[in-house]
Amino acid sequence: EAQLVESGGGLVQPGGSLTLSCAASGFPFTWYSMYWLRQPPEKGLEWVSTITGGGDTDYSDSVKGRFTISRDNPKKTLSLQMNNLKTEDTGVYYCATDRLGTSRGQGTQVTVSS
Repeated sequence: EAQLVESGGGLVQPGGSLTLSCAASGFPFTWYSMYWLRQPPEKGLEWVSTITGGGDTDYSDSVKGRFTISRDNPKKTLSLQMNNLKTEDTGVYYCATDRLGTSRGQGTQVTVSS
């Protein structure tokens, strides 16, 4: 059974940066594409970024150029470097093994506010 534990969220001012981490266990991490999803307040889950096992990446238009996804396969960790944060980036961020988020962690709160 996949286990995913996110960390690194917090309160940051607009224009600031945060790095999220996700520790994975219970499945062959290297073989899986991994995803970051987020849920803004009072909205549904939305896709943020994907990284394949080989390191190919993709981003939603709203974060492209500001966020960077990466992974460390031997350590089974996933990261999301978030720069130039905007108030609309506020939400609960999840790492997941599928784009719909059917297998995801408990999430970490990111609040962008002045």
